[in-house]
Amino acid sequence: MTKLFYKDKPLIGLDISQTGIKVMSVDPKKWLVLGYGSLDLDPAKVQASLDNPEDPYLAESIRSLLHDNVIGTLGSDHVVVGLPTGRTFSRTFSLPVTEEKRIQNAVEVEVDQYIPIPLNSLYVDHEVIERTKDKLTVVMSAVPSTLVDSCINAVRGADLLPVIAEPSINAVARVLEATEEGHLSTLIVDIGPASTDIAVLDKGAIRVTGGVGLGGNTFTIDIAKKLNIALENAHQLKVLNGLSAGPRQAKISAALKPSLQRIVTEVRKVIRYYNERLNDDRKIEQVLIVGGGANVPGIGEFFTNELVMPARVASPWQKLDFGHLQEPNKQFRPRYITVAGLASVQNEAIWK
Repeated sequence: MTKLFYKDKPLIGLDISQTGIKVMSVDPKKWLVLGYGSLDLDPAKVQASLDNPEDPYLAESIRSLLHDNVIGTLGSDHVVVGLPTGRTFSRTFSLPVTEEKRIQNAVEVEVDQYIPIPLNSLYVDHEVIERTKDKLTVVMSAVPSTLVDSCINAVRGADLLPVIAEPSINAVARVLEATEEGHLSTLIVDIGPASTDIAVLDKGAIRVTGGVGLGGNTFTIDIAKKLNIALENAHQLKVLNGLSAGPRQAKISAALKPSLQRIVTEVRKVIRYYNERLNDDRKIEQVLIVGGGANVPGIGEFFTNELVMPARVASPWQKLDFGHLQEPNKQFRPRYITVAGLASVQNEAIWK
């Protein structure tokens, strides 16, 4: 989590992803939504803007979102920015207490070994999250500097003040901790429109992340190709039938399983890293599936069977109170989990 600067004002969340941006203002003590909105974007233009801090597309899109697409009020220009998790890296490792003075060297070794980007092109941070008399547990986060610079420039270009930048999966974890027995060691599978982010949440910290470049839109295309039908019809079959029993189950399941198996493969890699590098007899106790691409009936049972551990689609909406505001349609609610987590950062928790 990168702290940029601070003034005593409420914070709003801004989630930047490959396919769109969302904004939300929340009273975190009551989980009351004060305002929210979203805007779908052109993925190719987003990519160009993320790769070039001078590209105006993201800043113009944020301005458009704030001007035309907000329900309720935001009440602040101080922003917690969610960075696309798939472009960030988080890893946890252990060190003997006697090596604490050389922790920076250990972080750099970890970056060199496991991150396919040169150290001088990254912003890297670390935190000691556990300490025993013999051992330190350190979480290391690294983000391409161009990505951070592009997001921060876009926020400033929309006349907002960026206060914090963090991977979006950290914000998802914040909501799940508060709503879904987040004290348990939890594997998070966040299925977005175009990508799936995977993380292990344990004792209040993200220990390791992974991901794969497919999501809910991929599922729709898979069904359309397999059944030779229009994308609109394929989407309906995905959200109404999915993997559940029915006359078309065999064909729909056959269409979905290759992509789902690719997600499972990446999940197993993340679990293996967690077990091998961090295993002190703690085991993952639950799998929570979130995100707009999780709206496939039967997907929880699929992951339960594949991973042989309890998996379910998380529904943190009972925690968010929209008050007098018009709520998002049921099918669109999952897309706001990340931005709710960004918006629910409490000042005193950050600046203590």
